[in-house]
Amino acid sequence: MGEGINAYLCGYTERDLDSVFAPELRDLDRDEIRRWYNGYNWLGEAVYNPFDLLLLFQERELRSFWFETGSPSGLIDVLMQRGLFTPNLARIMASEALLSSFDVDHIATEALLWQTGYLTFAGQQRIGARIQYRLTYPNLEVQSALNDGLLRALMANEAAPAEQALSRLHDILQSGEPERLREHLHSLFAAIPHHWHDNTPIAHYEGYWASVFYSHLAALGLELIAEDITHHGRIDLTLKLTQQIWLFEFKVAERSPPGSALRQLKDKGYADKYRALGQPIVLIGIAFSEQQRQVVEFETAML
Repeated sequence: MGEGINAYLCGYTERDLDSVFAPELRDLDRDEIRRWYNGYNWLGEAVYNPFDLLLLFQERELRSFWFETGSPSGLIDVLMQRGLFTPNLARIMASEALLSSFDVDHIATEALLWQTGYLTFAGQQRIGARIQYRLTYPNLEVQSALNDGLLRALMANEAAPAEQALSRLHDILQSGEPERLREHLHSLFAAIPHHWHDNTPIAHYEGYWASVFYSHLAALGLELIAEDITHHGRIDLTLKLTQQIWLFEFKVAERSPPGSALRQLKDKGYADKYRALGQPIVLIGIAFSEQQRQVVEFETAML
């Protein structure tokens, strides 16, 4: 792996923004710029995507400039063929040997995402004689745009329903009323053509349902933690909103007893990790039915 200093050759640093680009920052939110375009990391200082910054200074608005140059349809197709569980995107572990692989025909998913810039380093740890690297999204632009593409593919490339669904989801989350989410999810899955389920292998993977839901949220650029670690186990998904925290547990109805998703959230005390924040905590247990191709259980509890 390259040394951290090599990162300076690949992007702009915070010092570059303060010195070279200081006049261009006028009337722009520096924290939002950092959230959108910073984060590319090679185990040194994180850097900004130069392409994005230069277009930001010209257009004066935050947009997914890099993704607007072309859709990563080839990458999306590969990820769909491999049945990627999209919540894993934010917490992938990979070895140095794996990331150094350049066998195009047999390249591992982790290496493919890293080498194409959709994941970057978030840390490392030594395990005996081996070094493992933790990979995650570099920034909000990549998280949002990549998951938007994944969502469309997971929904049979139904572009219009996907776009409308994102708008509705944003309104529901702003309302802070989790019960409205049940009807929304029902409509979301109902929009997927039945013939696509029959002819597409990924629709039969156990993680398909949770992947659709995760990418639906991630496409909005929300603060999500998949497999959120607590003292009592792992929460399937944590969503941090401005005034609330929502904790999700997912089950497949044909493989779990009724009510087990919400019961697990309660019995394991998953909310304890967030009680000190003093914000309302919403527990949401969801069960998906492979046979009915729908959400068949949606239970909530407010703490």
